[in-house]
Amino acid sequence: MAVEQNKASRVLITVAVMSATIMQALDTTIVNVALPQMQGNLGTTSDQISWVLTSYLVASAIFMPLTGYLTDKLGRRRYLLYSIAGFVLSSMLCGIAQNLTQIVAFRLLQGVFGAALVPLSQAIMADTFPLAERGRAMAIWGMGVMLGPIGGPTLGGWLTDVLDWRWTFYINVPVGLISLLLARRVPDTPRRERSVDWIGLFLLSLGIGGLQFVLDRGNTEDWFESRLIVAVVLATLVGLIGFGIRGMVSRQKPLFDLHIFRDGNFAASSFVITALGLAMYGAMVIQPIMLEGLFHYPTLSTGLVMAPRGIASMVSMMIIGRLVAKVDVRYLIGAGILIGASGTWVCTHYTLDTDTYWFVWPVLLQGFGLGMIWVPLSTLALSTLPPALTAEAAGLFSLLRTIGSSIGIAVITTFYTRDTQAAWNHLVGYFNINNPALWLYLKQSGRSTLDDSSAALLASELDRQAHMVAIVDVYWLITFSFLLMLPLVLLLRRRRNARPHVEMGPE
Repeated sequence: MAVEQNKASRVLITVAVMSATIMQALDTTIVNVALPQMQGNLGTTSDQISWVLTSYLVASAIFMPLTGYLTDKLGRRRYLLYSIAGFVLSSMLCGIAQNLTQIVAFRLLQGVFGAALVPLSQAIMADTFPLAERGRAMAIWGMGVMLGPIGGPTLGGWLTDVLDWRWTFYINVPVGLISLLLARRVPDTPRRERSVDWIGLFLLSLGIGGLQFVLDRGNTEDWFESRLIVAVVLATLVGLIGFGIRGMVSRQKPLFDLHIFRDGNFAASSFVITALGLAMYGAMVIQPIMLEGLFHYPTLSTGLVMAPRGIASMVSMMIIGRLVAKVDVRYLIGAGILIGASGTWVCTHYTLDTDTYWFVWPVLLQGFGLGMIWVPLSTLALSTLPPALTAEAAGLFSLLRTIGSSIGIAVITTFYTRDTQAAWNHLVGYFNINNPALWLYLKQSGRSTLDDSSAALLASELDRQAHMVAIVDVYWLITFSFLLMLPLVLLLRRRRNARPHVEMGPE
């Protein structure tokens, strides 16, 4: 129910929640382009630096289900103020981190406080404006969400190039302080006692956290040769299986009613959104590694190359939003999957001689495909559920997207690291003194003898080629991830009277 506010108050509240939303939305993409510089500065490997992203996503996923409970416990305004203040403080701590352990810990803290910013802001906007103005207000708020994928890479690149990677975190401070000052105008809600399934939350945390740990650390620990990994896998199974059983048979209200998955549309859509998170976040992570590591692009240039993805997503969402009520959304989802897959398939033809043009337009295809999938999938996932389950299902749907994104980052970076080593071991066999191609390469490089400088040149070229092979293989993996979604589209059922529901937004 909308709270009566005059026009000036509504404007201030809108600015407050939009700045909080922009801060959180930017943070999901602004750090990506800074990862290569961060990796060198902190002295980590490419798979270790991905923990900076996955730690945030995991913490956000675990604490997202507590949004309703903490809103009732603290009141909406106080919880919003605490979330903004905590997000700003943790951003400052990320900026001053001196090693990988510190920044991962502070990113976990940032995810804890950032988990509620988008759902709280969305609820506040809905209650601030009367029904007649709510659609326009939510559209304006949605533009703030979309600033993340559009402006994040470019802003992150500029800050990293001109200042330092630490400013990708410090930038949250002025934005957060403005939001914190204005958020005091947000109407509070009455506090009330509300139970929460702490056992279910613990099991979910154990399952998600354990799974992420295995994916992040498995390669380093040599997978099941490590007792630590075996122990964590067992704990993960206990957590996930226990959470599933509790969600199905508990007589108390569970954290999530998993009977929702009996709905075919929601179950199939959940698998698609999880795979989509893997594919799209994987593509977003590997691109700056490739551009900055292999092609030596400045960080700002990398951000500019990546920015069209967000623009294309916004354009396609605007177009598809008008078509959802007129066209069978299964066709839209299928077309979006094929467009996204074509965008990553083009990337499987990259070589060390590829120019910028071939980096940009596949990104446009990936972004446009994402927007085509997002709107109809969000609509169809909830379209056949009873109204009483819609809110809970939307929260679970968002959780699965976040988990898919986090898993995608871990899988892609681990695959990239292992495949680089495998490619190196394969290619090194061609580097022998009896290979005429080797001598031809040395001659073209102005060297005629196999001295120390020639050996260094060959070692550098071997490393570049191995990384390029691994990147191409990563794009093949992402392309197959897209194509594996297609059979799931066949399981979706159309409901003609479904009302569009869009979870903002595809970050």
